[in-house]
Amino acid sequence: MKNWIGRMLGGSGKEAEAAAVVSAPATIENDEEMANQVHATYYRWLTASSGFNATPEQEAQILAEVRSLAADPVCASGLVPRIPELVSQLLTALSDENISTSALSAQVGRDLVLVAEVIREANSAYYRPMTPIETLEGAVTMLGLNGLRMLLARIAFRPLVRVKVQGVARQVAPNVWKHSERCAFAASVMAPGLSAGVFESYLAGLMQNLGLQVAFQVADRICEGKVPGSSEFGIELFAASRQLSSVIANHWDFPPEVVEAIEQAGEADGPHLAQALAQGDRIAKLRLLLDAEVIEEDDTLITQGLNGFQRRCLGKLKDLSD
Repeated sequence: MKNWIGRMLGGSGKEAEAAAVVSAPATIENDEEMANQVHATYYRWLTASSGFNATPEQEAQILAEVRSLAADPVCASGLVPRIPELVSQLLTALSDENISTSALSAQVGRDLVLVAEVIREANSAYYRPMTPIETLEGAVTMLGLNGLRMLLARIAFRPLVRVKVQGVARQVAPNVWKHSERCAFAASVMAPGLSAGVFESYLAGLMQNLGLQVAFQVADRICEGKVPGSSEFGIELFAASRQLSSVIANHWDFPPEVVEAIEQAGEADGPHLAQALAQGDRIAKLRLLLDAEVIEEDDTLITQGLNGFQRRCLGKLKDLSD
């Protein structure tokens, strides 16, 4: 894992496509309160089938253990799988701005599962090709360097979030992964208007939920197959698990700006990359709540909590639906 992520990002800053300027967030009395409402609503939905009225002692024990793991990066990183070697090699190759389509196709072609993923992505609703793409080289051309880089990163992270465990962590894993995908996409869309790196924002979006899956394993053990259902606890758990994610990212030698973004997401004075991640996180959560019909399009969490550009991104995320 170590070092390849830094190498692959060598020229990613040059790849950000020109994007519309992201206007300032909609004016509301308390943006932090609005963000917490989104987090609380999302947490209640995410844990609906396993939430219960935990005691304050149980909640405190869970948070203490998650924070303790954040102080022990070696132990924490040992609780999650590792990225497949072939994918890491491909991502490193993608740091070469001058690599040819045929060379990329040859490398991707070493893995038939990967070939299928690339062709499927090129034919997805997001790219909307005029005619179906049937060849690997055609798919690589459609995705482009940055699109292929993001796809490979997503493939690499998928088994990290979809952990092979039982209990609560297994129950929530599919929706946690859906959020990771949508958060990564939305953060990368927000990035240009905030002068943040597009691919770095995408990586931060994929990485920030890794600690959450570990946190759910902790909760499952302490609460014997359940998780505290309190919204206030959920907000604290999200914050503690994000710190855990940043510690693991740092231990794996992620770029410092990505580690910092995960650590400081949601802070009003955080760096631009952290702001892009926080916006992507909120938009992704709202998308999942909309898709689950927990909220409606005219909910104040959307109409007052997002500006016009963010609402367009929210709509675009529907194309990522399974």
